[in-house]
Amino acid sequence: MRLIDRYLAWAVIGGTLLTLGILLPLLGVVILADDLDNIGTANYTLTNALLFMTLSLPRYAYQIFPIATLIGALIGLGTLANRSELIAMRAAGLSVWQIVFAGLRGGLFLVVLALIIGEIIAPITEQRGLQLRRQALSGEIAQQTSDGFWAIDEGAYVNIREIQSGADLRDIFIYQFDATTETLIETHVNAARYRNAHWILDDIVRSRISDAGVQVEHIDQMAWDSLLDPELLKIVIANPHLLSVWNLYRYIRFMGINKQDAGAYEVVFWSKVVYPFLTLSMIFLATPLLLGSSRSSGMGWRLFIGILVGILYYLISRAFAYFALLFGMNPFLAAMTPPLLFVMSALFLLRRLEQH
Repeated sequence: MRLIDRYLAWAVIGGTLLTLGILLPLLGVVILADDLDNIGTANYTLTNALLFMTLSLPRYAYQIFPIATLIGALIGLGTLANRSELIAMRAAGLSVWQIVFAGLRGGLFLVVLALIIGEIIAPITEQRGLQLRRQALSGEIAQQTSDGFWAIDEGAYVNIREIQSGADLRDIFIYQFDATTETLIETHVNAARYRNAHWILDDIVRSRISDAGVQVEHIDQMAWDSLLDPELLKIVIANPHLLSVWNLYRYIRFMGINKQDAGAYEVVFWSKVVYPFLTLSMIFLATPLLLGSSRSSGMGWRLFIGILVGILYYLISRAFAYFALLFGMNPFLAAMTPPLLFVMSALFLLRRLEQH
């Protein structure tokens, strides 16, 4: 029986990997086509566009993984059904629930793979891709580190600790060196805002460090003619979909301490927490869908059902996300409801199968 369980599990795994192998190149073509208009702008070349597409694919793989798992289970187990292997297994005494649990064992491997992609690989590659793309388009050199955002601006080194929006910054350090007077100039800015194509700095402390000592100057407000592009800064704002679960948790705590609304981040956080359950629920749903139509439907019909269920899942999950953001619905409940609906649908279909 263990051999049959492994056989069914690998059918689900193989079908899912095949589905990803088909969907990801198609998504890559769409990403590249959408980016073609930028080729030729500043230093942005076809090579940059291909690199950006490649670095973006892990995030898309993570996002479509549950749907790919559903379609992959229908393909993998459907292939066995077309060869009458499932019928032979059931005739040999294998129950519907044993088929379900064997598929879920394969799903556990897929969940681990999806978490590695979504929690480790995608946050790094997506952020890197966005930075490289913006740098090629704007010509600016910038990097995001654990100490904040760093950029080189006309010989000055700029460190921004907090980016509230692309045009509103907090806790900024500017380091310059005057070679003529051999003076290091360190400027700390409490806040900066981009208005009318200029940066306005507030609450400034400027320190001039030289052999003669340190001179400190306090300035209430001044203009800063920096080349820093607000659009470049927007890409390093914590996009909730680009953060790992742990970083989301830390960011939500940070926003709570600063009394900021973290609703959008909480919704994404809980959707990532229930992600493994969602992926397994797709396999759970695929089994009764397959067994209920294995004798009367071809592979094309099963793929259509899988895509239809995937679209339905997307609409339902988005609807509950909006409920949480607009009507104050509990974020955990909003994230957990869609997979629970699919599990209940699967249980209903399994009960009908057992009655026939």
